[in-house]
Amino acid sequence: FIHLFSFFFFLGILGEDTSLPAPQNISILSTNMKHFLTWSPVIVQGETVRYSVEFQGEYERDYANESWIPICECSLITATVCNITEDISATVAYNLRVRADVGARRSEWGTLKGFFNRITTSLTPPVMKVIAAGYHLLVELEDMGPAFQFCVLYWKKGQESRMQQKVMKEISSVVHLDTMEAGPDYCVKAQTYVEAINRSSSFSQIQCVRAQGSRSMWLVTALISSAGFAVAALTLPFLTWKTSKIFQYSFCPVAVLPDTLTLSEPPTQLILCDSEEAEQCDLMVCVMPSEEVLRL
Repeated sequence: FIHLFSFFFFLGILGEDTSLPAPQNISILSTNMKHFLTWSPVIVQGETVRYSVEFQGEYERDYANESWIPICECSLITATVCNITEDISATVAYNLRVRADVGARRSEWGTLKGFFNRITTSLTPPVMKVIAAGYHLLVELEDMGPAFQFCVLYWKKGQESRMQQKVMKEISSVVHLDTMEAGPDYCVKAQTYVEAINRSSSFSQIQCVRAQGSRSMWLVTALISSAGFAVAALTLPFLTWKTSKIFQYSFCPVAVLPDTLTLSEPPTQLILCDSEEAEQCDLMVCVMPSEEVLRL
């Protein structure tokens, strides 16, 4: 009996030594629609611990017998963080769990306390750079992904009541906002908006710039432009007349009569000469037969 008790006690100790603790301190870090699951490492001396992650959405919980779906990118990984952004594809409550593996040994599942919904993600203002290129007001915004739109407000300093707005759904590079006047500062601020969760970030810090170049240079530019318009207004009628003449000579040329059809004298003189000229007649002698003479 003593030997049998010792055998089972030894098996119990061996079973305790071979078990793995479940991962602890499971939490979500979510910023700007990028979601990461993190947990504390499981320490096993002399061994490499690997982790696997699964999630359960509203559909799996309510319509698929509370099944769990493995995240392929986070299967048997050594890191203690998993990017779950692609798997959190709907604005519903998700549950997540993590398990540790060392060889053939596996821990129990460690489950996230509570549910995670991407609507709770933290939205930050966009990184923005305002540029004054001559008299052009430009803004450069960071590309935060296809889910983000940007609302940009800009105004002339001191005229905040006349603030203008531009909404951009795609960020190509630098965006032109307005043409500035010389002298006053122009200010810009921006915020992000995510349509999928119907939320906006706070506005960025206000940045102000001034048109590059002096007021005199702006006046010179305006005068040159005005002079150019005046010259164009004066030369346009002449060019129109000249062009019409060229088309007239090209498509309707003046017909030249041959010399044989040209009149050497005025038509009136020809008519008078023709009326004064006497009619010319020749004398005709008629010979009659004798029978006709006798009859007569």
